Amino acid sequence: MKRILVIGAGFAGLWSALSAARKLDEMGPVAGETEVAIVNPAPFHSVRVRNYEQPLDPTLVPLDTVLGPAGVRLIQAKVTDIDSPNRRVTVAHDGASETLDYDRLILAAGSVLVRPPIPGLDHHSFDVDTYAGACRLQAHLLTLPALPDTPGRYTAVVIGAGLTGIELAAELPARLREIVTEGERGRVRVVLADRSTRIAQAMGGAQPVIENALNTLEVELRPGVSLESVDERGVTLTQDGSRETIEAATVIWCGGMHANALAAQLPVTLDPLGRVPVDTFLRAEGVPGVFAAGDCARVLIDGTRPSVMSCQHGRPMGRYAGHNAVCDLFGVEMLPLSIDWYTTICDLGPWGAVYTEGWDRQLVSQGEAAKQTKRTINGERIYPPRNGTREALFQAAAPVVQTPPPTHRS
Repeated sequence: MKRILVIGAGFAGLWSALSAARKLDEMGPVAGETEVAIVNPAPFHSVRVRNYEQPLDPTLVPLDTVLGPAGVRLIQAKVTDIDSPNRRVTVAHDGASETLDYDRLILAAGSVLVRPPIPGLDHHSFDVDTYAGACRLQAHLLTLPALPDTPGRYTAVVIGAGLTGIELAAELPARLREIVTEGERGRVRVVLADRSTRIAQAMGGAQPVIENALNTLEVELRPGVSLESVDERGVTLTQDGSRETIEAATVIWCGGMHANALAAQLPVTLDPLGRVPVDTFLRAEGVPGVFAAGDCARVLIDGTRPSVMSCQHGRPMGRYAGHNAVCDLFGVEMLPLSIDWYTTICDLGPWGAVYTEGWDRQLVSQGEAAKQTKRTINGERIYPPRNGTREALFQAAAPVVQTPPPTHRS
């Protein structure tokens, strides 16, 4: 029996597996006995981009409800080693390990939060990089009223003003005010700090709108600062040789991302983000039988610009990787991936959202109109079909590029 093995059940991995199963089903008897298997430590698909929200229950999709109807085998384990010359991987689960052979491998192990060696960062900060991390943050916030009455008890400092940091900072004032008593809501303080000279500097025409929205939400902005240290009392920020200490019971790190370390086990030259270079068919360059998709892969998405670590690119990369892995295995013509549009939709909590188009991020929608688009994306567009039928799943897994999400233009 032949095997197509997928590592990871994030956006790229889930859609890789479904797309591969779809293509095998389409080929019928020609495909013979071919298994699609996916290795993932957890029994659920996490809609990771929603980890800044509460509650988190809707962000989990049980894998058996999606993979079962598609005929994909779930192996709940962690991949520890990739032996690409011999086409096998080693997985660990329940204290034991085993080796799995493959005919085609799709590496879709995602990315991890970069945590630089800043004093105290590992021991005194939270993050929303994973479902577990986001749950840990919420559990901590719920304990705040029971903590000693210090000046920073209801202060939260978010470090890193990328999209995740902005979205979390915009949500936190309302979340904290729901937790504290009415008489103490005036003590809620949220600070968003970043090294860039302007908060949301990379957001083009949306930057001033984001800055205004955060000010309206009473989020204090600290652009142009660096995090020097974190301790049990709060943070120390530096700027041009001066220091500012902010007492805070809650510090949340939203730094940059880096590809999963498994990418480094392939005999390729990784890009600065640790990603595997792939061609337009999602084949790992110079590694026979291996494809890569999502955050751990770098493809020139439109022939010129590299893909972005986002579900916007990870989902179509997965669909094409799964389809092409089957085609490659059986000598069928593969499909090149090309996406000629790029959008950014940033949630701004109770204020609304902003929607931009193009790599220069031209503002096209804001406020409630953009928020409605964001709700559709977060609640519908990025999920697999909810009815769980084989036909619906295969239709959604077709190797096609969706059109940009619609919005009411300003």
